[in-house]
Amino acid sequence: MIETRGLVHRYGDVTALDGVDLDVADGEFVVLAGANGSGKTTLARHWNGLLDPDAGDVRVNGTPVHDDLVAARTSVGMVFQEPRDGFVAATVGEDVAFGPENLGLPREDIDARVRDALDAVNLAGREAERIDQLSGGERERVAIAGALAMRPDHLVLDEPFTGLDAPARESVLDRLDALHEAGTSVVVVTHDLRDLVSRADRLCVLADGDVVVDEPPERAVERLDGLPVRRPC
Repeated sequence: MIETRGLVHRYGDVTALDGVDLDVADGEFVVLAGANGSGKTTLARHWNGLLDPDAGDVRVNGTPVHDDLVAARTSVGMVFQEPRDGFVAATVGEDVAFGPENLGLPREDIDARVRDALDAVNLAGREAERIDQLSGGERERVAIAGALAMRPDHLVLDEPFTGLDAPARESVLDRLDALHEAGTSVVVVTHDLRDLVSRADRLCVLADGDVVVDEPPERAVERLDGLPVRRPC
């Protein structure tokens, strides 16, 4: 479980998060929506210790994030808005293996995690391919595989559909559905609710650094008027 209590984060004189309270339960599918600058990416980056809070508390599975960064980053897999920001190797297999290698796992365990993660995103057998030769949708799936290889309890994706065409978007959505059905918590950070509301257990909306909507999707959509998010079609 991810627990966020009274979270405050400032960039200089600008308050990006202003006392946020938000939980993500095990196995839950949460859509975290809001306009650019609303604080949603800043919030997500606190969940695996990429940012330090100015005030408040963030816990993963009951442990404060900064008390055990390795545990937090193993439990919360992060897929960045631009997949290239997270790539550390030239080939698919090397990149997906990077996280498990840093856990000090035996080689056979690393190889098994890479195979399982690539199979989960329909990229089985493509370990030797160069990432810079893949399509946008394939790069997004490699980024998801890299997070999955850590076997996280929660998978957080920041604007995962940016720049994807319709078939690539549908492919990523199919993978998220399968992961959710298998028990992984999924959090999609976005300003665009298309194709997501029907999948979500909860829809949370941030504005001006605070949560202004936190409801089951069928109720939440009734409160979106005047909020800068792209409504579901």
